[in-house]
Amino acid sequence: MKDGHIHTPYCPHGTEDTFDDYVKKSIEVGLDEISFTEHFPLPDGFKDPAPDDDSSIKLNQMEDYLKDVNEIKNKYKDKIKINVGAEVDYIEGFEEGIKDLLNKYGEYLEDSVLSVHMVKIKDKYYCMDFSSEEFEKLIGLLGSVEEVYNLYYETLIKAINSDLGMYKPKRIGHLNLVRKYNKKYPYDYSKNSKLKELVELISQKGYELDYNVAGLFKEDCGETYISGYLAELVKKYNIKVVLGSDSHSAKYIDKYEINI
Repeated sequence: MKDGHIHTPYCPHGTEDTFDDYVKKSIEVGLDEISFTEHFPLPDGFKDPAPDDDSSIKLNQMEDYLKDVNEIKNKYKDKIKINVGAEVDYIEGFEEGIKDLLNKYGEYLEDSVLSVHMVKIKDKYYCMDFSSEEFEKLIGLLGSVEEVYNLYYETLIKAINSDLGMYKPKRIGHLNLVRKYNKKYPYDYSKNSKLKELVELISQKGYELDYNVAGLFKEDCGETYISGYLAELVKKYNIKVVLGSDSHSAKYIDKYEINI
């Protein structure tokens, strides 16, 4: 089994767990392939909207990150397959900057995901999953929980349609990340037409999905990011899913069951 979404000690909002910690735990639980997908540097000119300015690694860390993953890959080559990857943030309006970075580093990336963490409202950007307080701020700006979902799905549609060059990731990360605070801000998304449009587009474009289990461990979520109605759609359109623990600590790595 493969875990296609694992973070590293380079993550500024992660832990100090070492590469060895992640790999040893992966071997212990019986995984045969993993991908280190650290948050890709943000494009030039974009200011991180996260209150702690901790959304991604810095550009000057990228060479060291690639070097370290390749070293750990070689160290364990006889025990487990390790892929060098990244989690690339789609940011509306900064497509060219993202493309430039992918053109620079994409040839060294073997398995990556494309995610939406940030949404644009008028001329400002907001980090959608930083905290429930920040999520509540989005509700206030947009007028309802439903409108937050709509904006998130619309941004994902733009991400999938975007031209990010030949190294654009072909797997979409945690598709329903907008549900990170669903216990606190409930919403029945099964009636949301934009989600169906989004899943149809993913099917048409031939993208994979990250079967992200991190929501199981979030206090206000309690579900995988592909579950319920979304899981039904994914099954209906026969979209390939790849397990992603989205681990920011080695303790969350395991052989999780994919329920689709």
